[in-house]
Order: sequence, then C-alpha cells, then structure tokens
Amino acid sequence: MSQDHSKVAYQVMWNRLISVVEEQAQALVRTAFSTSVREAGDLSAGVYDTHGNMLAQAVTGTPGHVNAMADAVAHFIRRIGRQNMFEGDVYITNDPWEGTGHLHDITMVTPSFHNGTLVGFFACTAHIVDIGGRGFGADAQSVYEEGLYIPIMKFADRGEVDETLVRIIRGNVREPDQLIGDIYALATCNEIGHRRLIDMMEEFELDHLDGIAAFILENSRRATIEAIAALPQTSASGEMTMDGFDVPITLKVKVSVENDRIVTDFTGTSGLDKKGINCPLVYTKAYACYALKVAIAPEIPNNAASLAPFEITAPENSIVNALHPAPVALRHIVGHFVPDAVYDAFDKIVPGLVPAEGAGCLCNFQVSLRPRSDAPAPADARRSEVLTFNSGGSGARPEHDGMNATAFPSGVMTMPIEATEHAGPVIIWRKELRPDSGGAGKTRGGLGQYMEVGAQEGHEFDIQAMFDRSQHPARGRRGGSSGAPTTIAQDDGSAMRVKGKQFVPHGRKVVMAFPGGAGYGNPAERPKDLVKRDLARGYISEETARTDYGLSPEDIAAVQSAVARGEQI
Repeated sequence: MSQDHSKVAYQVMWNRLISVVEEQAQALVRTAFSTSVREAGDLSAGVYDTHGNMLAQAVTGTPGHVNAMADAVAHFIRRIGRQNMFEGDVYITNDPWEGTGHLHDITMVTPSFHNGTLVGFFACTAHIVDIGGRGFGADAQSVYEEGLYIPIMKFADRGEVDETLVRIIRGNVREPDQLIGDIYALATCNEIGHRRLIDMMEEFELDHLDGIAAFILENSRRATIEAIAALPQTSASGEMTMDGFDVPITLKVKVSVENDRIVTDFTGTSGLDKKGINCPLVYTKAYACYALKVAIAPEIPNNAASLAPFEITAPENSIVNALHPAPVALRHIVGHFVPDAVYDAFDKIVPGLVPAEGAGCLCNFQVSLRPRSDAPAPADARRSEVLTFNSGGSGARPEHDGMNATAFPSGVMTMPIEATEHAGPVIIWRKELRPDSGGAGKTRGGLGQYMEVGAQEGHEFDIQAMFDRSQHPARGRRGGSSGAPTTIAQDDGSAMRVKGKQFVPHGRKVVMAFPGGAGYGNPAERPKDLVKRDLARGYISEETARTDYGLSPEDIAAVQSAVARGEQI
C-alpha cells in the first residue's frame, strides 16, 4: 500500500505518537509497585524507529531518564542484534553507562512488529527502591558495592519470561516482590505502547514508520537549528561549587554557540569523588541538553533530532564523565546541578533568559527501618525500605517567582505523606513550607520546606541522606539574594551529615530544612503589592519585608490587620 502522506497527515501522526507514549507512561504509573514511580513520577517512556532514534517521548517523566534513554536503545540493538529480535521479546538492563546512569534505574526495551516486520521499539525506565548491595546511597566506593548489575539481555524470549533471571533478581534484593512487580509493570507499559502504535498504523494504512520518522526528525532538526542560528554566535564560561561528600566539587563549563550547534565543554571540572556521587556522561548529557533546549526551544518536542545539535563533552573520569567502575548511585546530585552551571555561562550569551539557581538536586532520603535493637520490639515490628522524593525551592525567573518546593530540573513530584507512611513503619511528623528560605529579588526564589521524620513505636532506622546546598546555597542572579541553605540534625540537636548512611535510635527524629531558590534582580524593584502578598501568606517574615524589601512599618501593620480580619491580599 502507498506510504505517501501529506504534511497535515504526518503532523496528525506525530501528535498521535506523542499521545501513544503518554498513555504508555500512564500505564506504568498505574501498574508500578514502587512509590517512586506511582507517586513521584520518576520514570520515562518513548518510541523509537528501527535505527534506535527516539521519535517521541511522554510528557510524564524526568529529563534525566528520557534524554539518557535516547541513546540507550541503540546499545540494545548493538548488543542483541536485529537478527536475534523476535515478536514477544522484552529486553532489560540497569547498566549505568548504557542505560540512564545508575543501577537503581531499570530500562526495558520491546521491539514492535507489524505483520511480521520490525517497525520500531518502545522503551521505558523507572527508578526502583532497592537493587541490593549497600542500598541507595553515596557510601560505596565502587559500582560493585552498589547493587545487582543486569547487563543488556532478554527478559522475555518470544513471550517466555526468563525465570532464572527472575530468581536471581529476587535472591539479591531487599524488596523482591516490589522489584519484580515493577519489572512486569515496565514490560506492560511497553506492550500498551506497542498496541496503540499498531492501532495507529492500521488506521493510517502504514506498513512501516519510515515516512513519519523522516518527517519528525527533519522538522525537529530544522526548527532546533533555526533557534540556535538566532542566538549570538559566541562563547562564555561558567562555574558553580557544590558541597560534595567530604570535599567541595566545582563544575566548570564553556558554552559555545556555533552556527548549527551548541557545544558544551566541562573541561576544568573536578575529578572523581571517592563516594557514589559521580555522574556518567550519559546523565550529564541529558541535563545539559535539557537545560539548553528548554531555554531556547521549549516548544519543539524532544526526539533524537531536536537533541542532536547539543554536543556535550567532558574529560574522562571527571565527576561528570565517570567511567566504570566508579560509584554512581547518587549521580543525580551532580547531574541536577549541571543546568545551573550551564546557565551561569548561557546568561552571559543571552542575558535575561535563564533563572537564578535553585535547590538543584532533589532532597531525597531513604530510611531503612527495623525492629529496635536496644530493647524487646513489638511482635508486629518489621523491616522496610522507604524512599521519599522531596524538593527545595526553584530559582526565581526573570519575570516570575521561583516555585515553592518544586523540583527543577528533574520535574520529579514530591511524594504525599500518606503514600510514604503506607510504604513502611515511618512517620512524617512535619512537612511544611520554610518561610524566608527563598532569596530576595525583583522576583523571589521559591521556598524550601521543613520535614521531620521518625519511626513507629518499636523501630529504629538508618537514614540515607542525599542532600546538598549546605555550604553552597543557591546563588542569586542579577542582584538577587542567595537562597537559604540545607540543614539536618536529630531532634535532640545532634549534628548529622547531609550525605551518607546514619543511624537514628528508637524514639529519635530527624529534622530537615531543605534549601530555597535564589532571587533574581534587585529586591528594591519588587512591586510592593507582591511583598505584601508574600507577608500575608507567610512566605516572608516581617523582618525580611522590612530589611530586604523596604516595606514600611505602616504597611506591615496594615497587612497584619487584613490577615486578622481574614481578608485576601
């Protein structure tokens, strides 16, 4: 049958593909066992042509997965070989260097056949709570300590699941039912994508995807190159410092706009860390590409062609190009700061476009709960692994305030208290916005949050802290003030580290204050009605309103009176 279609028809197909992969992602959300997927949305989904080029990605998901997964399918094709791919196959890996950056991300790929012919691939990735080893944290000194490694291989061969692989996985992890459930959910979501693709192909009488693939890739490439060509053709350098594990880490970057491409070079960045916060290049590329693309071409859908003009380089065994066997479990801590470093340079090329620095990395922690060891525990005390996803404030934007307790750049959602407490014998005693944590500016930085966590009666726990911004808070841009730093301690005042596994005895709680985003522009230029609104909402204190924004005692008193009367400001 004819495969020629009009541009309008191809545009309709393109939109359909985007809806197909969104349904694929939502199927994963609905069927996954882990709260990291169901509640936080730490996942990705996409459809690819027969060469492994990503054609469309789901809106649901995180850039670190999707953009990294853009390269992963090509690795599957190379490792397995098209001649060894059959209907009913499902492939799997958690290889940090051929997947999405650490062992805790499982990527699954399913070949899609139509009338006996390979027409494309569906791929998805999800963050799983446990993969064995030391557990999810920064304490390992090599990837071998971080958990079970699954090379690129077949999970299902022509519809038959490899039960030996399933038994190996179950025997090496702390939450086997949860992990195997997540793996089947990943396979299911790819199957949903495949079925919807075949429905589309039959509707449009397609034998293959060559025509629509060429249309998507060529139009995306051209639109992205046009956006790059409109920029000043120049270079600029930027850098930022983050806490690191034991010693600070410096990210240095040079961004060069060169006709039809943007080259981002991380030469000068710190070398490998001894602990598991190193970042493979695939993850660095994902967030460097994302940062630039959302700045200059946010309306162009993500696919292989719209990402190709962004070239990322970094010296081998720098902390942003960690080679095997470097420990990489918490690679997101460094990876999530890549956009801030890139924006420090890009703001010098195109002023007034990118935001101030924000919290950067997610404010995650994992608690390993168990019956108390200092005294007899209740009969119903149990072991459990509970991972929570939390966020500080995002940086202020040139025309808008930063978002409160919202993850940028990852886009991962904060988990509800109810879902967290349902996952194990953990209690979230406090979770609220942190006043005065957003940096002052013409536009204000987003607020961080307070959290207080403990265990149910009869339990003790280890907490894996995965924080940063303790010694190096978010920096303001163009006159804006810095955001508030991270703090963590036990409720009796005992100091704690922002990274690493730490014991919390029975009856104790951990009190955390997550960082705020930085401000943008001169605080004196902030409209007074917005200052009054922030004061009324409790985002800022009277002292901040007075000292940082110059609000008069009379205006402060008027706001207090209006709040007391229940009036909106």
